[in-house]
Amino acid sequence: MRLRTVLATATAGLAAATCLTAAGPATAVSTGTTNSRTSNACSSSVSIDRFSDALDKTTYDGTFVGNFSALALDRDGSLAALEDRSSLFDLNAKTLQPKRVVHLADENGADLDSEGLVVDRDGTRLITSETEPSIRRYSPDGRILDRLPVPSSLLVAPAGRASSNLTFEGLTLLPGGRTLLASMEAPIAGDTSGAVRFQTWTRTKGDHFRLAAQYAYKPDASFLGVPEVQALPDGRLLVLERGFTSGVGNTVRLYLADPRHATDTSGIDHLTGRPGVRLIKKTLLADIADCPSLGATAKQPQPNPLLDNIEGMVITGREKGAYKVLLVSDDNQNAVQTTRFYYLRVRTTPAFRSSEARG
Repeated sequence: MRLRTVLATATAGLAAATCLTAAGPATAVSTGTTNSRTSNACSSSVSIDRFSDALDKTTYDGTFVGNFSALALDRDGSLAALEDRSSLFDLNAKTLQPKRVVHLADENGADLDSEGLVVDRDGTRLITSETEPSIRRYSPDGRILDRLPVPSSLLVAPAGRASSNLTFEGLTLLPGGRTLLASMEAPIAGDTSGAVRFQTWTRTKGDHFRLAAQYAYKPDASFLGVPEVQALPDGRLLVLERGFTSGVGNTVRLYLADPRHATDTSGIDHLTGRPGVRLIKKTLLADIADCPSLGATAKQPQPNPLLDNIEGMVITGREKGAYKVLLVSDDNQNAVQTTRFYYLRVRTTPAFRSSEARG
């Protein structure tokens, strides 16, 4: 989303309203491999190799390069980078230099507020837009091929109970490719517990998707939303939480989340005051503010000059027991923000034996 300034004041009313089962402590997880901190360590689980500002305030083929909201690996090894202003770039995975840009539109030719991205097994692109919200399937050249159903409660008011610009931000395919998961950025009206909905779909014949289970995930504080979610090979999730406080800067935290025992909330209208509803369990991997700055500079106040409006994430591989994770910030085409890529290594605790989450 085009992140607005939000005051970092979590109210006691939000904390008191929920009767949901706790999602787990917000303390960094130890992998059990080492307690020593290298010079590039953000926590015992996460380290940062480097960052790149190479694309900041650049253009390609007449299109501004920035506003990045999502990343995905394409079948040819290139990097697909989605702008929230209806453009999809193909980037060289090593140099980050653009190779192609495709303009996206809805059925009426209007631009999207494009936020979430999955490159499916046949090379087509599943892309969310926060406007309705929606998920459409596009060909690599930008033609609409399909549109997925969305629960009425997740539609933007007055059609549903979601707030404009706070809907489908993250999108990921679970292992096996049968289940698609989208994360709402913020709670819908009536969910005053502060929990956000994670909606899933199950693949059917012809690579269509039907609605399936829904789960609830609670960010740490009322000013934090969920801009991205990515599935690990074992079915667990990496979840980004992000917020902004004027005069202070961004908060960005990376969590390991486990949906396997969470309650299916698709039939629950309001999450507030519902005892026994099990949230997605989560464990803090790292607060990105705790990473070494590596010489980065910021154009506005930040707790760490490395930080910016981080919004996109993709798992690019695995090496020496750690996942290689690439993050990108959305500069909102703003002079005081930066388009920055972050190269992380993430270690996780041993996984449960399952190919994907329920649903």
